[in-house]
Amino acid sequence: MSLTVAVQMDPIESIGLAGDSTFALMLSAQARGHRLFHYLAPDLGYEDGRVFAKARPVTVQRIEGNHYTAGEPVSLDLAKDVDVVLMRQDPPFDIGYITATYLLERVANDTLVVNDPRSVRDAPEKLFVLDFARFMPPTMISRNLADIRAFHARHGEIVVKPLHGKAGEGVFRIGKDGTNLTALTELFGTIWKEPFIAQAFLPAVSEGDKRIVLVDGEVAGAINRVPGKGEFRSNLAAGGSAQKTELTSREREICQALGPELKKRGLLFVGIDVIGGMLTEINVTSPTGIVAIDQFNGTDTPARIWDAIEAKVAR
Repeated sequence: MSLTVAVQMDPIESIGLAGDSTFALMLSAQARGHRLFHYLAPDLGYEDGRVFAKARPVTVQRIEGNHYTAGEPVSLDLAKDVDVVLMRQDPPFDIGYITATYLLERVANDTLVVNDPRSVRDAPEKLFVLDFARFMPPTMISRNLADIRAFHARHGEIVVKPLHGKAGEGVFRIGKDGTNLTALTELFGTIWKEPFIAQAFLPAVSEGDKRIVLVDGEVAGAINRVPGKGEFRSNLAAGGSAQKTELTSREREICQALGPELKKRGLLFVGIDVIGGMLTEINVTSPTGIVAIDQFNGTDTPARIWDAIEAKVAR
């Protein structure tokens, strides 16, 4: 089966080859004989019932400084000219991101969009996870200083982070003395219109934050991300390091609870974050981690993802 695949992502010129999950998916697709196109979210448009993208045909190779070749842009009718759209641009999950999901939703009956655009829009990582609050640490979403102070008083140490952030950006740990809590609440309220999230600090983060990848609702693998020296954030983009890991019985219980819902929603490629047996996020916009998982486990997660995609297209 040869597919035409349009990849909606960030500029391909600037990606890091070593650990980029989207690039790994593109390499795997190309190896299967699929034809690749690349476009940016602002390249999406609509006219006379047609959703189109100004996209460039690309070929890719794992050579630093020479990792892709692109042809001239063409106008792709995403409902007629394409079999699969990979929606892989990074957050922020802002109005531009949301608009892209509305446009892609218009082609979802004719073209497989991964992940499903309506479900992506309805499942922002730090809000969708609230459906599984029984697995989460104590959590508050607010922008009210008095409420945040009371939450801090109850839990001693907390973490505050933007509701629609990514890669550990804007994440702060507030110690027992509450230093900077007022200033941070004011800052978050100035920068973002939406409330922010506060969670009880989990000391187990020093032992790592597990990224578990699920493909079509089934566990594909995991890595343990350990914070760097002087850090509490374990995100690889924030200086964390990856380690080989196995799932605990608690983590398997979490995955078994999430799996059917992810599958039902068309969330085919998902990464969840678990610290000390506590679920903190469900990443559906542009999850990462598959390159490191495969390096440690000798697996081929991109192939598993394409197996699932091809099976859905063939139906």
